[in-house]
Amino acid sequence: MKKIKCFIAFLIVFSSSIWANDVKDGDIALNKKDYVTALEKYKIAASKNDVIGQIQVGNIYYFGLGLAQDYKEAFRWYALAAAQGFADAQYTLGVMYRDGQGVKQDYKEAIRLFSLAALQGQLNAQYNLGVLYDAGVGVALDHAEAVRWWRLAAAQGDAGAQFNLGVAYESGRGVAHDYKEAVRWWKLAAVKGYVDAQTNLGLAYSKGDGVALDHAEAVRWWRLAAAKGDAGAQFNLGNAHRRGLGVTQDYKEAVRWYALAASQNDELAQYNLGLAFSNGQGVEQDFKAAFRWYKAAAEQGLLSAHYSLAMMYGNGQGLQQDLIRAHMWFNLAAASGNSDSIKNRDLAASNMTPQQIELAKKMASECQARNFKNCD
Repeated sequence: MKKIKCFIAFLIVFSSSIWANDVKDGDIALNKKDYVTALEKYKIAASKNDVIGQIQVGNIYYFGLGLAQDYKEAFRWYALAAAQGFADAQYTLGVMYRDGQGVKQDYKEAIRLFSLAALQGQLNAQYNLGVLYDAGVGVALDHAEAVRWWRLAAAQGDAGAQFNLGVAYESGRGVAHDYKEAVRWWKLAAVKGYVDAQTNLGLAYSKGDGVALDHAEAVRWWRLAAAKGDAGAQFNLGNAHRRGLGVTQDYKEAVRWYALAASQNDELAQYNLGLAFSNGQGVEQDFKAAFRWYKAAAEQGLLSAHYSLAMMYGNGQGLQQDLIRAHMWFNLAAASGNSDSIKNRDLAASNMTPQQIELAKKMASECQARNFKNCD
């Protein structure tokens, strides 16, 4: 996943500017949270074309420090600093054009400003240029150009750019497919604590992609990401404990990790929790709880959850048997051409009236139109 960075010019607490005394006095006031005095001092420097003063006035308006937040006024002050070629100001204006803050959204202008800043080595501008080229937003889609900008940001140690380079090498987008190179970039980002890189590095070790197969090492990286709340890593730890890969098999521990991921709306974790409750693995068998978790996954469009709900309705597990709803969920699960879903749908139909079958089909159509929400 390529994440857009939204960092705005920093509130600078040091200065080597021409009007250093005014900026320094502003910094002192800012640290004391005396925003009125800080704004007054920064404006004195800014009125004399001091870029630091201009940036700081812009920051006060942008963040609404001691006054009402005002993107338009912030934009005006940042523009003055950007006109002097100040890279951080150019980057910040690019963010505002990209997000439509204080100005009409304009991706092409964002690209132009990011480019000016990036050519001066502005790290966040380089990263965001890569994201926009990779997505083809405001500029022609160009994965190779995205990689070029991420390399520049990665060379400055940016973990997000390093992660994105790993994804590029894994997928072969903008570069030749190379798992080893993907792992190398993910490691650089992962040791900096970049969660997505830690999760992907765990997956690489669990599959032996670009690195020797090592389930224990996979678990180590997933634990780091899971501790920071990453649902994917939590789900993977659940699988590791359920299967005994890299850890001692422990169904209760698997359920604990699935529950953490499921609480963040991870549909696969929700489905696996449903399986655990249905089979009584790591928890006491509870068909009502299984139904609840299957339903949560089904509402996110997971076809295997559609099938499981249909089986529960068809067999009357934890609820009253309902062939109409069983047919409806089998019909939805059969959308992928799954033979078991088709067979069981037709089996249910053999015990239904033509009117019931038509109702089930109508319910399935309405359920799909509602994106699988509120279908029961």
